Amino acid sequence: MERFVPTGVEGLDNILGGGFPSGSLIVLAGCPGTGKTIFSAQFLHHGCVNYGESGVYASFAESREVFYENMESLGFYFRKLEEEGKFRFLDLLTVKEEDIPHIVNMILEEAMRIRAKRLVIDSLSAIAQAFKNPHEVRMLLHSVLSKICRALKCTTILITELCEDKAAYGVEGFVADGLILLKKSRREGGRYLRKLRLVKMRGTPTPETEFIFTLKDGFKLFPSFKEKHVEKPQRFKPQPDTTQFFSSGSSDLDVMLGGGYPKGSTVLMEIEEHISTLQYHLVLSPTCWNFLTLGRGVIVIPSAGVDHNLVRMRAEEGGLTRDEINRLLRVCVREDYETKLEPYIVHFKGEDISEDYKRYLEVEEELMGRTGQPILRVTGADMLISAYGLKDTLSILSFDASRIKEIGGLGILILKPGYRKLVKILASIADVHLKVMRESGAPIIYGIKPRTCFYAIEMDASKGYAMPKLTPIM
Repeated sequence: MERFVPTGVEGLDNILGGGFPSGSLIVLAGCPGTGKTIFSAQFLHHGCVNYGESGVYASFAESREVFYENMESLGFYFRKLEEEGKFRFLDLLTVKEEDIPHIVNMILEEAMRIRAKRLVIDSLSAIAQAFKNPHEVRMLLHSVLSKICRALKCTTILITELCEDKAAYGVEGFVADGLILLKKSRREGGRYLRKLRLVKMRGTPTPETEFIFTLKDGFKLFPSFKEKHVEKPQRFKPQPDTTQFFSSGSSDLDVMLGGGYPKGSTVLMEIEEHISTLQYHLVLSPTCWNFLTLGRGVIVIPSAGVDHNLVRMRAEEGGLTRDEINRLLRVCVREDYETKLEPYIVHFKGEDISEDYKRYLEVEEELMGRTGQPILRVTGADMLISAYGLKDTLSILSFDASRIKEIGGLGILILKPGYRKLVKILASIADVHLKVMRESGAPIIYGIKPRTCFYAIEMDASKGYAMPKLTPIM
C-alpha cells in the first residue's frame, strides 16, 4: 500500500487521501504573491515538527535571512530547527553557470546528511535564468527525480513561476507526479480571491479539483461545505452588546463588521445562487439567538422555502425552551395557510399591506412593552413582494427602516436570488449590506457596506450549537 506524506496544509490532506505520495515530485506553480513559498515552508515545517521528518530548502530565489524573517512572522522557526539539525537552508542565489552534477550533488549530500524526507527547490524559473541551455534544466529535473525523489524517498516540491496551467504541458509538468496551480484573482470591488487547482496528482482520484484558500496565519484550504453534527447540544451563550452595536451573536462576524450591527440599523443580507438555507441560517441564527436569550423579542416574516416549523426548530437548536419561544418569538403566517394555532404564530391576511403593517406594529409594541427591550425583525423580502407586490413592499420597507432607527431596534432583510434589480434600491435603504455567495463549493460572506474582504464560512459545532467560523481570504 502506498504511503502518503501529510502536507500540513489544513483541508488538503483529506482531499488527497492522506497527502502527497511518498517520494513524489510535486510541481507548485503560480504567479508571484500567490502563496507558493508559504505552502512549501508549511510542508517542511509540518514534517520537521509533527512527524520528525527532516527537510531541505534549496533556494535560487531568496536569501537565508529573508526566508527566516518572513517565516518567523507565521510561527515557523526554521532557524531553531536548523540548529537542532532537522532542517537545512541552501542559499544558491549566487549560482550561475555551475554544472548540473555539482548542484544535484550538493542538494543530495545535504539531504543525505540530515536524512531528509522532504525537499523544496525554489524555483525552476530562477534555475532557468541561471542556465542558458534548456537542456541543462531538463537534466536537473530528471536528476532530482531519479537521485533524490526515488532513491532517497524524499518527497520534493519544485516551485515554478507560471500564471497559467501551461506547466501541465511543459517538461516539469510531464515528469512530475503532481501539479498544483495557485491563483489570485481580482473580483468585485477590488477584493481578491485565492484558488488552488489540482491539475494532476498520481494515485489520487479527486471529484473536485478547484478550491479556495487563504494565507491568514499560514496556508489553509477550504473544501466544499460540510454540515457538522452537534453531538452534545448546549444552550447558546449570548454575546454582549456595546453602547453602539448589537452583537451578531458571532464573535467572528462582529469582528468582520467592526463591532456588530449598529443599533437602529437595517441590514440587507443578499443571498446568491447555490447557497443553501442552512448556510445563510448559519450566519443569521446566532443573531436571533442572541436577542432571544437576552430576553428580547424577535419577529420573523419567513422567506420562500422557510416555514414557521423551521424557524421554531432553529430557535430550539440554540437551546431556547418552548416557553421562551412562545413568549419572545413571533412568526408571521398568512391566514390561508393551514397552520396549527401556536402562541408564537401570528396570522396576517396578506391582502392589504397597510392593514397588515398596523397589525405588525401591534405585535411589535406588545413584545417591546412586555420585555422593555428593543426587538429584532427578520424579513424575507421575496415573501412580501409575493403577497403585496413590488411597489407596496418597497414603500413599507423604506418606512420600516425609519421606524427601526426611531425605536433603536434591528432589522434584517433577506433577499434571495431572482431579485437582482432590487439590490440597489434595498441597499440604499440599508445601513449594512452583506452578501453571501459560493465559490468552488465553499460559502463566502463579505461586506459591501461596510466594505470587507472575502470571508470563508465553515460550520463550527464545538460549542454544542452550530456557529459560523469565518476566515478572511488574505
